[in-house]
Amino acid sequence: MKKRLLIVLCLCVTSLSIAQINEVGFFVGGTNYVGDIGRTNYILPSKPAIGLIYKWNWNPRIAVRGTYSYLPIEGKDSRSDNQIRVNRNISFSNTINELAVGIEFNFFEYDLSSDDKTHTPYILAEFVAYDYKTVKSEPTPGSYLYQNTTGYAIPFGIGYKSRFLGKLAIAVEARFRYTLKDDLDYTTSNISSLNFGGNGDDWYMFTGVSLVYTFGRPACYADPK
Repeated sequence: MKKRLLIVLCLCVTSLSIAQINEVGFFVGGTNYVGDIGRTNYILPSKPAIGLIYKWNWNPRIAVRGTYSYLPIEGKDSRSDNQIRVNRNISFSNTINELAVGIEFNFFEYDLSSDDKTHTPYILAEFVAYDYKTVKSEPTPGSYLYQNTTGYAIPFGIGYKSRFLGKLAIAVEARFRYTLKDDLDYTTSNISSLNFGGNGDDWYMFTGVSLVYTFGRPACYADPK
């Protein structure tokens, strides 16, 4: 019995090690923000964004992934459809540095070492931490001191990926972040000039394209080439 368990354990470990297909690449696209200033469109990029991505394919349906994203955001009342905001005419800009880890769930089996499993839509479930600037104080009217602040978001995302060329894959993706914060736009009740009267938490979004390179040993679920 012990020998059988040992054999089964060795087979499981071997299968996992063989199945480790890695993907590494980058993404480019645009960001937008929804909060107390500017537009309220959830997909309408206004600032360019970039980032790095790594994936570890657990099986044809699930990939563990990590990303670093550099996400500038802005809001301008002059571009809003709300006439009250247009008349107020406030604007801001901020920069978000984001780290995200999570799982990518494929709707269909995905395996670039096969001939017929090379494209699929997918959804994302992630944990997100991000860094951004907030206003610390107003030493003189209209002059502010800033500080870096860390926040956590409730994230979700959708995408579609496909083989591009050989071991290269391309994906189109949209990611949405509900921040649990109301100060991405520097809103604060502690400074009257920055008290914009909003009471809802801010969102930021990324929409773009990624290009990744697949490497590692052929997966155990793939036909040998």
